[in-house]
Amino acid sequence: MKKISYSMLSLLGLAIIFTSCGDQGKSSSNGALSSSAAEKVYVAPGEHDDYYAFISGGFSGQLSVYGLPSGRLFKVIPVFSQDAEKAYGYNEETKPMLNTSFGFVPWDDSHHPDISQTNGELDGRFVFINGNNTPRIAKIDLTTFETTEIIEVPNSAGNHSSSFVTENTEYVVAGTRFSVPVPQRDMPINEYKGNFKGVLSFISVDPEDGGMDIKFQLIMPGFDYDLSHPGRGASHGWFFFTTYNTEEASTLLEVNASQNDKDFIAAVNWKKIEEYVNNGGGTIMPTNYAHNVYDEHTHTATSTMKKEVLVVDPLKVPGAVYFLPTPKSPHGCDVDPSGEYIVGNGKLSANLTVHSFTKMLDAIENKKFDGEAYGIPILKFEDVLAGTVNQAGLGPLHTEFDGQGNAYTTFFISSEVVKWKLKTWEVVDRQSTYYSVGHLMIPGGNSRKPFGKYALAMNKITKDRYLPTGPEVTQSAQLFDISGEKMELLLDFPTIGEPHYAAGIPADLIKPNSKKIYSLTENKHKYATTSDADVRVERNGKEVHIYMTMIRSHFNPDNIEGVKVGDKVYFHVTNLEQDYDVPHGVSVIGANTSELLIMPGQTESFVWEPKQVGVWPFYCTDFCSALHQEMQGYVRVSPADSDIDLSWSLGE
Repeated sequence: MKKISYSMLSLLGLAIIFTSCGDQGKSSSNGALSSSAAEKVYVAPGEHDDYYAFISGGFSGQLSVYGLPSGRLFKVIPVFSQDAEKAYGYNEETKPMLNTSFGFVPWDDSHHPDISQTNGELDGRFVFINGNNTPRIAKIDLTTFETTEIIEVPNSAGNHSSSFVTENTEYVVAGTRFSVPVPQRDMPINEYKGNFKGVLSFISVDPEDGGMDIKFQLIMPGFDYDLSHPGRGASHGWFFFTTYNTEEASTLLEVNASQNDKDFIAAVNWKKIEEYVNNGGGTIMPTNYAHNVYDEHTHTATSTMKKEVLVVDPLKVPGAVYFLPTPKSPHGCDVDPSGEYIVGNGKLSANLTVHSFTKMLDAIENKKFDGEAYGIPILKFEDVLAGTVNQAGLGPLHTEFDGQGNAYTTFFISSEVVKWKLKTWEVVDRQSTYYSVGHLMIPGGNSRKPFGKYALAMNKITKDRYLPTGPEVTQSAQLFDISGEKMELLLDFPTIGEPHYAAGIPADLIKPNSKKIYSLTENKHKYATTSDADVRVERNGKEVHIYMTMIRSHFNPDNIEGVKVGDKVYFHVTNLEQDYDVPHGVSVIGANTSELLIMPGQTESFVWEPKQVGVWPFYCTDFCSALHQEMQGYVRVSPADSDIDLSWSLGE
């Protein structure tokens, strides 16, 4: 009898799944949500979810906030892309947030959020997320759920193995996906091997206000650096990065970067490098990158161009970097809550490789090396191996942990989540996903203290799961209950963009600190108008500045005359409300920007350049009261050569 391989059986099973899934989207009384699963995700009107889930928006460039277990979307946080709903990147205050060394870049590809930690546990202060295309790291303040800082990462390309934080948020890392010439210069692409470099950036985070700064950049061999996670517990002070394309191919990577039997996990002793840098080590390299900071008191962002960065050659810091051989083209690089086990998810491997931190230290101490790569020691595979999860599935990508000795790995090709035991490496459960699952998130799964109640799978394909919407269908996530021995699929729900990764946290760690309003007494905006007594309209040549207030249900001023064609009109608008949940909006016909959405106590500005004479209305764009429709005004625009003086109504 002909022997059938595991891979053949898996592919056959996958075919059965896809063949039978045609009925998944049809109404049925026998579906999962007709059982107790529906009760487990039901959050009654007026009640709150147990967890926040921050899900990356992928090619949307944003970060979305969902509740778990309900799967309800609460907010889309603008990060790397303009957002007309909130005027982010459109109003004068936030345009600097999207400045880069390439100019104004109003888009990026956001992949991996991570929540700040203290003593290895989530503290709920900040979320960090990477911009993959134009390398950047952003920080979101979880008191306001707004992006307050973006730092560009020089010498990098494809900022993928980020943004992940150390146990006390000492650093957030930014690892390059594409190796490039460092510094950038004109070079034939076929001279890639040995000349292109990968850069791993360690960005320090101020313990008080979260302010970011590039502490150092590690110049590594020209591999592709895929994902990363920090050590914890005994392995605190180390960071682990997966690599692929150790072949250093520059064309047709699908084939040419899949030749080696093993690639590497790079183990980086950042504590040792930090000590080296603090003692004067490293080299200053000229460069150019933007550092953008939003000040919640001035309600305004500033952009500073920086001109140098400290780079470190790993060969100058013996014992700082080692390579752990890992089959094959590994994607996820995940560290369990104890910090002992480092899981390498080889996309082209039938097995999961688990390395031991203790064995790694022993191999280093006893020089159990198997050669070197560009001077960096390669540890012997057998001497660092903790165990292997044999033939768990096809196309492993990412592993999370529940804190109860279990690990959960996503398998892209076989479309499933597989549960397995640490230490024994045995598979104990598997559940199908719909379909082609990428990353997985367990709240706190990237910390010493996971909250092992739910796992969230983020899927790449959703055909037949939802109503069709043309060639492009919605992105999706699926929620599993993992509190029992067997995983149970509870819910699937649409998500924005293409979700890559997520970070989850108990709601009780965030919601008590959520800011309700901005205090008018603390408003330090340059153009703030914090009382009606300060309302005015001023001309400076062809610039007109309107200092306006808004409160239920009128603008002040609400009638303005003396504006001319060709003027540049600045609306500086302050929301005088000091009640929770009373934002106002404003827009005017012909403004080549978005509306403003202004929170209580906040000031925002936009520019209007009238092109035609006439009387043009402006109005509140956010339904704010029963008299919302009455919240409007007019601007009279006269010919450019008109001698009409500025005048305005004070709403009296």
